[in-house]
Amino acid sequence: MLDFSTGDYVVYPKHGVGRVTEIEAQEIAGTSLELYVVRFEKERMTLRVPTNKAETVGMRRLSNTATIQEAFTTLKGKARIKRTMWSRRAQEYEAKINSGDIVSIAEVVRDLHRGADQPEQSYSERQIYEAALGRLARELAAVEEIDEQSALTRLENVLIAA
Repeated sequence: MLDFSTGDYVVYPKHGVGRVTEIEAQEIAGTSLELYVVRFEKERMTLRVPTNKAETVGMRRLSNTATIQEAFTTLKGKARIKRTMWSRRAQEYEAKINSGDIVSIAEVVRDLHRGADQPEQSYSERQIYEAALGRLARELAAVEEIDEQSALTRLENVLIAA
């Protein structure tokens, strides 16, 4: 079972990086539950996750340095764009983002990144790209203890260099 403390940064698959602000006990339907109270600053949202369900819902600790390096290696790779309809690819990209797996999110960023010499992205492509890039930047910022803008700049430099 996962064990988080107050002040720990965690990754919740559908919402990204949040911080455990407290661990509270609540009585729901006559049953006493212990809950992690997770605050997501970017979304201005608070989530209460039962401590015994944290692992089941996919909540995890921040990535370690090796996983971050794997994500950077993925970003430097060649884009792999399937020749399927956009709606199908968009669903796959959304699923990867919501998986909470940093390497899968890096794949989405890599595949949807457009260089200055490439055609413009459609609105929906740009939305998915920005969601994935933001998610990646927030985790990188939390892991390396830097601000989100510095993390974004670092990621964009890696993408441009690739």
